Amino acid sequence: MRALHEFCETEPDNPFNWYALALEYQEHDPEKTSELFNKLLLEHPDYLPTYYPAAHFFSDQDDIEKALDIFEKGISLAKIQGETKTLNELSSALEMLKFENDLD
Repeated sequence: MRALHEFCETEPDNPFNWYALALEYQEHDPEKTSELFNKLLLEHPDYLPTYYPAAHFFSDQDDIEKALDIFEKGISLAKIQGETKTLNELSSALEMLKFENDLD
C-alpha cells in the first residue's frame, strides 16, 4: 500500500492511483475508503471505473440513497462514453439494489 501512496503523491492527477488506493482500504478502513471514493467522484467524475465499486461500498455502508445516486451518475456517464458493457453492469446492479431495498 505504501507504493500506492507514493503514486498518489507523485501523480495526484491520475485517478487510477486514487482508485487503487480506495480499493485497498475497502477491507479495513471504511472511513478512508469513503474519503477516497468521494475524492474520486468529486475530482475525477469522468473516471468511469469508480462508479461500480463506489456504489457497492456505500450500499454496504447502508447509505442507499448515495449508492443509488452513484449508480445513476455512472449509468449516465457510461452512456456518454459509449461503454455498453459497463452500462449494462451498472444498470443491473442498480436494479438489484432497488429490488433488495423494495424501491421503485
